[in-house]
Amino acid sequence: MRVDLPSGTVTFLFTDVEGSTRLLHELGAEGYAGALAEHRRVVRETCAPRGGVEVDTQGDAFFFAFAEAPPAVAAAQAITDALASGSIHLRIGLHTGTPLVTDEGYVGDDVHFAARVAASGHGGQVVLSKSACELVDGLSLTDLGEHRLKDIEGPVSIYQLGETTFPPLKTISNTNLPRPASSFVGREAELSEVLARFERGARLLTLTGPGGSGKTRLALEAAATLVPSYKAGVFWIGLAALREPSLVTETIAQTLGAQDGLAEHIGEREMLLLLDNLEQVIEAAPELSGLLQGCRNLTLLCTSRELLRVQGEVEYEVPPLASLEAVDLFCERSRLEATAEIAELCARLDDLPLAVELAAARSKALSPAQILERLSQRLDLLKGGRDAEARQQTLRATIAWSYDVLSQDEQRLFRSLSVFAGGCTLDAAEYVAGADLDTLQALVEKSLVRFTSERYWMLETIREFAVERLQSLSEAGQALERHAEWYMRLARSAHGELRGASQGEWLERLDPDVENLRGAIRWAQGHDEGLEVELAGATWFFLAMRGLLREALGYLVHAIETAENDPSLDKSELLYGAAFVAIRTGDYAAAKQWSQQRLGLGRARGHAPVIARSLVGLGVVALMEDDLERAETFLREAAQVADDCSDTQTLAMAVAHLGSIALLKGDSETALLYYQQGLQLHRELSDARGEVESLESLGWLALLRGDTDEAAAFLGEALRLAGSLGAREQIWSCLFQSAEVAAQRRDVVRVARLLGAADALRDEIGLAPPDRSEQEQRARIASVLDESDPTLVAAQSEGRALTIDQAVAYALGEDH
Repeated sequence: MRVDLPSGTVTFLFTDVEGSTRLLHELGAEGYAGALAEHRRVVRETCAPRGGVEVDTQGDAFFFAFAEAPPAVAAAQAITDALASGSIHLRIGLHTGTPLVTDEGYVGDDVHFAARVAASGHGGQVVLSKSACELVDGLSLTDLGEHRLKDIEGPVSIYQLGETTFPPLKTISNTNLPRPASSFVGREAELSEVLARFERGARLLTLTGPGGSGKTRLALEAAATLVPSYKAGVFWIGLAALREPSLVTETIAQTLGAQDGLAEHIGEREMLLLLDNLEQVIEAAPELSGLLQGCRNLTLLCTSRELLRVQGEVEYEVPPLASLEAVDLFCERSRLEATAEIAELCARLDDLPLAVELAAARSKALSPAQILERLSQRLDLLKGGRDAEARQQTLRATIAWSYDVLSQDEQRLFRSLSVFAGGCTLDAAEYVAGADLDTLQALVEKSLVRFTSERYWMLETIREFAVERLQSLSEAGQALERHAEWYMRLARSAHGELRGASQGEWLERLDPDVENLRGAIRWAQGHDEGLEVELAGATWFFLAMRGLLREALGYLVHAIETAENDPSLDKSELLYGAAFVAIRTGDYAAAKQWSQQRLGLGRARGHAPVIARSLVGLGVVALMEDDLERAETFLREAAQVADDCSDTQTLAMAVAHLGSIALLKGDSETALLYYQQGLQLHRELSDARGEVESLESLGWLALLRGDTDEAAAFLGEALRLAGSLGAREQIWSCLFQSAEVAAQRRDVVRVARLLGAADALRDEIGLAPPDRSEQEQRARIASVLDESDPTLVAAQSEGRALTIDQAVAYALGEDH
């Protein structure tokens, strides 16, 4: 180990010469060598007296380490001042961390992070990470906002020493704005006007206009231009597939990764949100207005066919393209030279972007003159009502024309595909819409259907036209029924698999179809009671696994009410799901009621598996309410019934909870036997999720004995398996228990990070408040933390910012 290097909390200083290649050509080899030597002398003679230790030098770059942050910052300022009048200007970056010291020098993420911070700056600029900034006082620092650095997960705050203005930092933009596949043609005037409204202080700007007028494209271009102006980033939230206004803020929260509530997550951060296609969930406007009022540095840019009509809203009505711009758009998309016929065609389309693009797509089969001739035959026949805007009439005519030139098979498939929200797979299109590959491909080539990521989907404007056509025909009911049947079958196939080793695979398979599942349930609620009951029973576990606990419970409760009106419908799965979700959200009274009701059904029918699992539910409720004797009575009976009817999975569940009761009673030997039995049963069943829970329990037992090595081994195995499944509740539990392993080992920084990651995931899932056992465990963990230590506070915040995959890797020691 290098004994001269500072250890513990260390501040790194990185320097690099800006434009070294240019300087070499300007000064010549001899002149540059002299300037470089002088710069090296300045750096070394400035850092050494202030306690800086030279760790490494490569070419014209230096790496120094300081035991404290203030002298490091002072050295950076002194170097910058000394070189200000010379030809060499340095970019300097500082970061404070707790790296590992080895024989070769420093090892750890902090070294890499410090180098990335330094690389983001410009010559003559000194930039600091948040951890370094927090350790210096009395200096003039400029907050440069949150940025994304190459190879660094999540946004980071960067500060500048002094108030001098420099170009934007050389970082990865903090944004998720999609990159349009095609170029941005024209609209310079409109873009300037939109940006001017923000410059005048607008915080809620709504771009309005009919479908196809180019609202989204203009909004994306404006948002991309504004990325440097918002320190916390610019984010796009696509709402086209949503139909429930109540899900708008939840969708925003999921996009931003908000885990403590959306308003709390945004707080004082300077952020722009682009809410795209808001018209079909316009009822969410009051909630968005409240969010805007509660977050004073938040700005919303919305696209909608109608205004939100809330306080402070500024409207920008997106006009058609200028005539020359429309011609340019047609020519770029069709790869044809401009002609008078193309100009006339665009004018007849009112220069609307989508209309022009659809016409350009037809140029693969027709000349502009032929397109113009066919279009002129139909425009007057396809007008809207007298109160419809002309642009809407023209766009409707354009889409109608595209529809009319399809073959009968293409028209039928086009209409039928409109039942899918957010697109569909080929299998789904074949079953629901009777699709064949050739016809699907034809619709894709004619720009009426898109194909990406192995899914077929429509632009929402085109889909709405297709929906109108479908609803006008008798085939609509059949298409919607087949849609609901398909997603019932998909959900039913997934329901059992979500509890086993292929859980992660099925979660990924269902994720793109969450809107289709919602739509199927909503249709069934009004048309087919039996289908509703089966859909709710088959989808609740998927929704719960994805943290949508309240939504799952809403569908279950509605389906239970439906089933109560029809004695022929089996509601036992609904009652089990409702009790399961209610336990996790802390509504133990409701969970008890549903479990008792299910138990009554099971006993009336003599159905032992239903009886056994209902008893488990009642036992868990009693356990959560600290009634150990009652819990043990229920669980022992459940185990006996499950054993008698060979329901091994329910037996394993009962055994696991009996182990927890034994442990709470202080009988660790009996608890160990139960936990080992549960692990064996789950492995016999290939029940990966149950295996995770058994491994966790064994890890917890080892923790209570103080055997951190054994605990870490069990929890590591459990966490790897839970991570491969995507079982978020089990991942949370493993992270939480891993924090206690670190606490017993007195690794306080690791404790803080793991606790932060676990708390963030717990909040995201929406689990019930901690029970007595968890509260006691948390107290043990927190007892090793000094809440006044800024390093630990920062570590806990870093933990909360980790993604699930990052948190798992960190807990397993695989994050290097």
